Order: sequence, then structure tokens, then C-alpha cells
Amino acid sequence: MDIVLSGIRPTGRLHLGNYFGALRNFVRMQHDAKCYFFIADYHSLTTHNDPEHLHENVKTVLAEYLAAGIDPQVATIYIQSDVPQVTELSLLLSMHAYVGELERTASFKDKIRKNPSNVNAGLLCYPVLMAADILLHRATHVPVGKDQEQHLELTRVFARRFNNMYGVEYFPESQPYNFGAELVKIPGLDGSGKMGKSENNGIFLADPDNVIRKKVMKAVTDSGPTEPNSPVSEGVANIFTIMEAVSDPSTITYFKEQYAACTIRYGDLKKQLAEDIIRTVAPIRERIEAIRNDDAYLHRVVCEGAEKARESAAATVSDVRNIMGIRPF
Repeated sequence: MDIVLSGIRPTGRLHLGNYFGALRNFVRMQHDAKCYFFIADYHSLTTHNDPEHLHENVKTVLAEYLAAGIDPQVATIYIQSDVPQVTELSLLLSMHAYVGELERTASFKDKIRKNPSNVNAGLLCYPVLMAADILLHRATHVPVGKDQEQHLELTRVFARRFNNMYGVEYFPESQPYNFGAELVKIPGLDGSGKMGKSENNGIFLADPDNVIRKKVMKAVTDSGPTEPNSPVSEGVANIFTIMEAVSDPSTITYFKEQYAACTIRYGDLKKQLAEDIIRTVAPIRERIEAIRNDDAYLHRVVCEGAEKARESAAATVSDVRNIMGIRPF
């Protein structure tokens, strides 16, 4: 069985792009593979987050992923800092990670360019900690975005180097998990690109109804079609793409026919889209609030997740220590 690991950044707030993209695939995948989902709170410390904000963000992310369908009875979901073996494995892997290769990573160069006053060792060693996250459970597949592909390649480098140095075939060379045609890409409301938190063009699962309506009404369109069956601009195409995820097929057909006939009213289109998004999001938002306010349930989930993760992690670290010659007398 495939072992799949995915890290969740504790920045809070899932948006429609996450929900209809990778997350829904994770929900299906957890029944077909051995899945580990962890909230990467150690990784977030490279930016010196406010302690209270970090704790609240972890809680929010945990509640949102549980509300969206991650089942702690099926998959293992845990907080990175609850599994101390990850730091030990990171230290052991760092003995064979070279400063030059870490300094050449695109993310490191980008971060020090943007924030030269905070070039810390944790930032430099971020790929080693990420490799430890993955190799801790000997994951065979890792869903990664474009910004993390180089880090996953380094993880394979570290795995090969360890295996070659010690003459073992212990660590697998983790491969990127590609959802392929199953991955639905939800565009943003700004007329271009994908929906994202940093792009400030997203609709979040926790957004109130009035906020959703306001955001959708500001979505980029155009001056309208000038002749029947004229090409659809990117902004309008984005609206139809979001509609395909949340609206009834008859609704989409109606507005596409209106567009083709040059009788479409973008205000009506946006109002309909907003209500369809609200209908989709409202039940999830209610679950998020219920879970977020249930401290006993969250405590139980993270404790049980940490216990399962530590069992897998302890076995790996014990093996690695033995392979490297760190053995009891």
C-alpha cells in the first residue's frame, strides 16, 4: 500500500481552491492509501510568528481540515511538534546535507532576498526538516506544489545518499503525488490565475454570507459580449469555472445561453454564483465552528494522531540510529 504524507501549513483558512482541489482528493485517498497529514508548526517558526497567532492558526487549520472530511479514524492527522522524533531525524539527516546544496534552493534565496534581516539557520535547514517529515514515515508519495518540488527532490537526494553511505535500501525515494485530471483547479476572482490566500483573491470556507456576496460582486468580468457566440474573456470564464463546482448544471446552461445570445447580465450571474457558493460553504462553515469550539474533541484527535505518528516515527528513528552505529551497550 502507498504511504502518502502531506504537510499542512498553519496559516489558517481553507478556500474554495483548496477544498475543490487537493483536499477533496485527500478525503478520497485516505481510504485507499496509508495517509499521514500533519500541521507543520515547526516550519512556520522560520518567520518568527506571534506565539498566540501560531496556536490559534494551528487550531483553525485542524478544525477546517476535519470539517472538510479528513477522518482521524481512517487517516493519521497530527501536529508536527507533537512528534519529537522528527527533530532527531532532521539532526541525523543534516549530518549528510551539504551547506552548498541548501543555499542553492530557490525558496531559501527567495526568502533571504525578501527578508535579509531574518536569515536564520532554520530557514537554511528547512529542506532537511521537510525531508525528515517525509522519511519519518518512509512515505512513498507526497502531494507537492510547484514551490516545494525542489525540496522533494532534495528529499530523494538525502534518501539515496543515506542508503549509499550505509549500504542499505532503507529509505524510499518519495515521488510526487499527481492527482492528474482529478485535480479541479479553481481560479481566483481577480480575472487570472488560481485562487490563493497570498493572492487575496479567494473565498474562504469560514467566510460569512455577506463577505462571500461582497467578494463575488467584485469579481472581474468585462464589458459584455458584442456579438452572438463571441469568445469568453478570462474573467468571465473563471466565473463559469467556479460555477461548475458549486452550481446546478441547468444554472450554468442558462447563463451560458444568455452569454451566447448577448443578453447576459453580469450582476445576475454574480448574484447567482454567490448564492450557490453560500449553499455549498454554509454546512462546512457550521462544522468548522462546531469543531473549533469543541476543545475536548480536538484534544482527543491530536493526542490519538500523535500516538499513531510517534509509533511509526519511533520505529524509523530506531532503525536509523542502528544503521548509523548509534547503538546501546
